Amino acid sequence: MQTRLLINEIFHSVQGESSRAGLPCVFVRLRGCHLRCTWCDTEYAFSEGSTMQVDDIVNYALQWDTPLVQITGGEPLLQEAVHPLMSRLCDAGKTVLLETSGACDISACDDRVIRIMDLKCPGSGEADRNDFGNIAHLRSDDEVKFVIGDREDYEWARGVIETHQLTDRVSAVLLSPVHAQKPGKQIDGHAGLEAQMLAEWMLQDQLSARLQLQMHKVIWHPERRGV
Repeated sequence: MQTRLLINEIFHSVQGESSRAGLPCVFVRLRGCHLRCTWCDTEYAFSEGSTMQVDDIVNYALQWDTPLVQITGGEPLLQEAVHPLMSRLCDAGKTVLLETSGACDISACDDRVIRIMDLKCPGSGEADRNDFGNIAHLRSDDEVKFVIGDREDYEWARGVIETHQLTDRVSAVLLSPVHAQKPGKQIDGHAGLEAQMLAEWMLQDQLSARLQLQMHKVIWHPERRGV
């Protein structure tokens, strides 16, 4: 069994997304991702970081007396040792969230882990990488997230929500507007979408989903790391 992981950063902050937004949380960000979404805001996690033993990661994360831990990336499920890491954190009594794309098999995760699955809309440039077989593995305490860049993304997400009856399958369906990116980054970025526009579309359609803003980008500078 693998006992080492490539880690980008570990930090203590306020949860900025999901149904637990606003709660104190320890974040363990893994290095590496096989997707290149146009709106990605963590390109630095593609290649920056170092190797750590699972034992050391657990001990580091437990130094904060915080009930909530999120495993994120990058794409955490690309590394086999993420599974013993998540199980160890669950054993320690933590509520463990996993933020993962819809492109990796979620079925191997510890049953105690809450999966937040980010299905990629057309505007991401990676929609064809979604594995819709994952939907069958979702549990009632999991969440599904869509990052919305424009009307096409919204209509695509609405169709997926309705076709797969996601609001009946998981505890929360989250729609998040793309936060505008600066030009000249490793990934070109996206023009962004006004939250008001997304809210109005959702209200117009009476869509049974939750509008999600990235709270940490409101509290701190949008490009600040470690928050």
